[in-house]
Amino acid sequence: MTHRQYTIVVERAEGNYSAYAPDLPGVVAAGDTVEETERLMREAILLYFEELRASGESIPEPTSVARTVEVVA
Repeated sequence: MTHRQYTIVVERAEGNYSAYAPDLPGVVAAGDTVEETERLMREAILLYFEELRASGESIPEPTSVARTVEVVA
């Protein structure tokens, strides 16, 4: 089994957190905490991979990276 690292974006929403993976369209999760949201994203990604395998499709390679930049506002 190949280990891959996918970028996820976690955003604070009203009352919870939500996340998505830029390299995996449609894979999203929401949770009460950042940690819960990350765990749910891992589960969602694994389910997505199972669906891809079941339909004979290949698992996409991760290509996105995230960076933060400092600006003076």
